[in-house]
Amino acid sequence: MTSAPTAAGRDNSPLLQRMSAHLVRNSPESIRAYLILMRLHAPTGVVLYLLPGLWSLSLATEGRPDLTAVVCLALAAVLVRGASCAVNDVIDRDIDAQVARTASRPVAAGTISVGKALLFGAAQAVASLAILALINTRTALVVGASYPFLVAYPYMKRITPWPTAWLALVISVYPLAGWTAVTGSVDYPPTVLGLYACAFFWTLFHDTVYSHQDKEYDRSIGVKSSALMFGDSSKAWLGVFIVMSVAGALWAGVEADTGWAFYVLLACAGALLSYQAVHVDLDDPKSCWDTFVTNRYFGWIILAATVAGQLT
Repeated sequence: MTSAPTAAGRDNSPLLQRMSAHLVRNSPESIRAYLILMRLHAPTGVVLYLLPGLWSLSLATEGRPDLTAVVCLALAAVLVRGASCAVNDVIDRDIDAQVARTASRPVAAGTISVGKALLFGAAQAVASLAILALINTRTALVVGASYPFLVAYPYMKRITPWPTAWLALVISVYPLAGWTAVTGSVDYPPTVLGLYACAFFWTLFHDTVYSHQDKEYDRSIGVKSSALMFGDSSKAWLGVFIVMSVAGALWAGVEADTGWAFYVLLACAGALLSYQAVHVDLDDPKSCWDTFVTNRYFGWIILAATVAGQLT
């Protein structure tokens, strides 16, 4: 997935970053490159993928989620993200080698061979489905159905000027998985569809910001991105994505008959994204990165809203 930076020091998630960076730094040299390949040192991508699944799980369990389901979804999210990074790095190895931010990725740098990277990615993909099957088989099938889209994603930047939309399709499967993990059903009510819309447009928001980091490299290499497509209109599009994401969550809250706390927290989440959209400097890679990483707060606030809304 796009949301998979390589430089350990760039992820400013305090606790997660310290723990993951420490793990990678102190791991045996024989496996360190593989931990970097799966971006274990940069956990933001996992958090952004996992949280929408927890929103759905929370509403399905009336704010009292089963701990086993939470742990299984979290472990699977780490592995799915790791598998996607391996596939992405193999397909994009020639492009990554030309971009300063990505040139040190293990496949681009030659630290891990293409064959070993693909094998490692496949092992993670299978292991994630095995973990999800511990909850129920349908949850594993829902996530497994997203794998072809996951594999196709790195090619999208060569085909369409909006690869971010394809990424949003892949990431947004987790609200479906969270609901199925609790109910065992793939007959999704409007509540889940609202959460799906929230996750989809949230991904469009944070990945558009993310893509502005590399827009000059993308332009010179000749690949496509939402940053290049939107250009000077990017902030206006970010505003549209905020409105649609919040509207999706609002739809879910109304359908789930949540209490007043849900809407208060949802307003706070929307205000956070609005603040980010106004203050991000899309011509400054560091500003884009910092804004991308702090998007996790939006996800956590929505999760808190799904819990609090069922208690008020």
